[in-house]
Amino acid sequence: MLISGGKRGGSDTPFRVVTGHGAFIMPFFRKVRFLTLSMAEAEVSETCVTKQAIALNVRAVIAFKVGNDTESIVNAGQRFLSDQEQMSVLTGRIFAGHLRSIVGSMTVEEIVTERQKLATEVLDGSAAEMAKIGLTIDSLQIQSIDDMKLGYIAAMAAPHNAAIQREAQIAQARADQAAAEAGQESQRRQAEYARQTSVVQAQYKAEVDKAQAEAAQAGPLAQATAQRVVIDARTELAQREAELRQQQLVAEVVKPAEAEAEKVRILARAAAESMEIQAAAAASNNRVALDQLIIEQLPQIVKEAARGLSGANVNILNGADGLGEMAAGLVGQGLAILESVKSGLSAEPKAKEPEEEEPEAREQITAG
Repeated sequence: MLISGGKRGGSDTPFRVVTGHGAFIMPFFRKVRFLTLSMAEAEVSETCVTKQAIALNVRAVIAFKVGNDTESIVNAGQRFLSDQEQMSVLTGRIFAGHLRSIVGSMTVEEIVTERQKLATEVLDGSAAEMAKIGLTIDSLQIQSIDDMKLGYIAAMAAPHNAAIQREAQIAQARADQAAAEAGQESQRRQAEYARQTSVVQAQYKAEVDKAQAEAAQAGPLAQATAQRVVIDARTELAQREAELRQQQLVAEVVKPAEAEAEKVRILARAAAESMEIQAAAAASNNRVALDQLIIEQLPQIVKEAARGLSGANVNILNGADGLGEMAAGLVGQGLAILESVKSGLSAEPKAKEPEEEEPEAREQITAG
């Protein structure tokens, strides 16, 4: 805020500068105007001739503002307070002049390759002049440099372009080679992958075929195994049946035959003893004594027959009844032997009974 009017109290400045706060103003005695301290911009597009007498069109942008100190504000207020738009116009003209001067002292190659140097020299050349009018420069940017279709910049850039293109071609060739190698490597890997896949598939197919073959053989094999088990079972059953039949034959044929043979032996032994008794009786010519001796020997005969049967393996099939029948048979056989002896004795002629030899004959018969 710039306050003018009234007495200044010995100050030689035409304004009283107020920034950052307010002030009390007497109407009609004081005049208040405002000066912007914000950033402003100016564009420059100037045709400049280089040190090689080559015309170039240079475009630049300048960022500036009024300085923050009181002196810069007073200087800017004295020049631009009535028309602040003139700050951009005057700044552009100042920079255009310094730009022509700096470009005239440089070559095209320097200007093109060293733009920052150009901007720095322009800033340094215009700094003092801009300070006089109360403005400060924040930045200067060279936007473009054009030789106005002269072709100098393009010709200057041609070797670099050629080199760049050559490098680009080399890089492209290397990239193509790398791509080809990568493609070959990819194809090799794909071929290797296909080979491994085929091997794995072949192994898998072989395993599947083997499993299918084993599965196909499993049925007949299981059937053969089952038949073998059946045959073994039948063989074992036949063996058991043969053993059972053998036992039956022993019980039905062999044992009865052995019992019959033992019976015959007993009967024969009884007959032999009977003959001995008959002989003894004939010698003693004592019938009564002979009958008595035979009767006395009957239990012994039955006992001997029972003893002979005790060693025989005789099967009794009807329990107690069968045992009774066997005992009755033994007694009956003894009686039959007794009757046979009696019959034999009755048929023989009676002998003379000796008087003194009877006790001795009785003793022999008893011993027999």
